Amino acid sequence: MSNQLPPCPECDSEFTYENGAVLACPMCAHEWVERESSDNAGAGAAAIKDSVGNILADGDPVSIVKSLKVKGGGAIKIGTKVNGIRLLQEPVDGHDIEAKVPGFGQIRLKSSVVKKA
Repeated sequence: MSNQLPPCPECDSEFTYENGAVLACPMCAHEWVERESSDNAGAGAAAIKDSVGNILADGDPVSIVKSLKVKGGGAIKIGTKVNGIRLLQEPVDGHDIEAKVPGFGQIRLKSSVVKKA
């Protein structure tokens, strides 16, 4: 079988397939965007990934993967959906995403606590 797609970066499975704009692996369920690694290396800017390794982009919808305490009281519950994130060029105290969370307003989040929806 002649597969022109690259192997999965997580488990090296050769059975990758296209799923819309992303590539997917049926063996480990990892999804990723194929990029030319040499072309868009950027000026030291690394891709920001969510908690499961998906590459995030400005405007992506995400969901919160663990409950978060918010400074000043309250908590953001697991599963809260957030639309239209904005990636920060310079992370602030480890927070690399800015988003408007329903019920809390504009806050900064760490990419390790969100999953691309």
